[in-house]
Amino acid sequence: MILRHLRRLARGRRAAARAPRPERPVCLVGDIHGRHDLLRAMLVRIAAEPAAGRARLVILGDMIDRGPASAGVLRELRALHAADPERVICLMGNHERMLLDFLTAPDAHAAWLERGGRATLASFGVEGGIEDPVLAADALRRALPEGLQPWLARLPQFWIGEGIAAVHAAADPRLPMSSQSEDALLWGHPDFGRRRRDGLWVVHGHVAHDAPQVAPGRIGVDTGAWETGVLSAAWLDADGLKFLEARI
Repeated sequence: MILRHLRRLARGRRAAARAPRPERPVCLVGDIHGRHDLLRAMLVRIAAEPAAGRARLVILGDMIDRGPASAGVLRELRALHAADPERVICLMGNHERMLLDFLTAPDAHAAWLERGGRATLASFGVEGGIEDPVLAADALRRALPEGLQPWLARLPQFWIGEGIAAVHAAADPRLPMSSQSEDALLWGHPDFGRRRRDGLWVVHGHVAHDAPQVAPGRIGVDTGAWETGVLSAAWLDADGLKFLEARI
């Protein structure tokens, strides 16, 4: 078991050495899941980087649910995006999609409430004990800040730049990014472990691990922030790949 672990670490180091080296730095942040405290700590950590002022910031989706402060997370990220939409990119995750579906058809998508949605309701001041999905959706619509629902609906499902493809969950390696299904991008794909022919490195969240994961053509940065108290990000620049961490 120890030997297998050491081999896996060695493979990860070799893969990391071949990661893209973009001219303009980019920082890609994993699943936040309602941990506004960790988001703020991560923003402080990013600001400590000498090139922070020119770096792009990509949020890999699942900003909401599970953790206690989804409303604060969305408020802060929406403001950052509005201030500089070319530099700050927020992607849609499966939890943002579940929220939007719930608001559109609450009876059909009531499962969202038990997948972390009740924590989001509470963060917007909506009584978490509402059992009727229609009543809960009505209360949430009234509680959402003006323009937030359309902003969420417009979130892109991927971003591409300098050899990097950022997504929430995965991508079908056989297809160009412009032809990906929403299901693959937000929920995953069985062939995601295969290398892409176009050479893009896919940076993603969605599946939590104890530490960031690196494999040829893939970088995973979900470290289960809502539960572990550790939020991770991948920083890529002309010097290569490194990981940033915020821990509370």
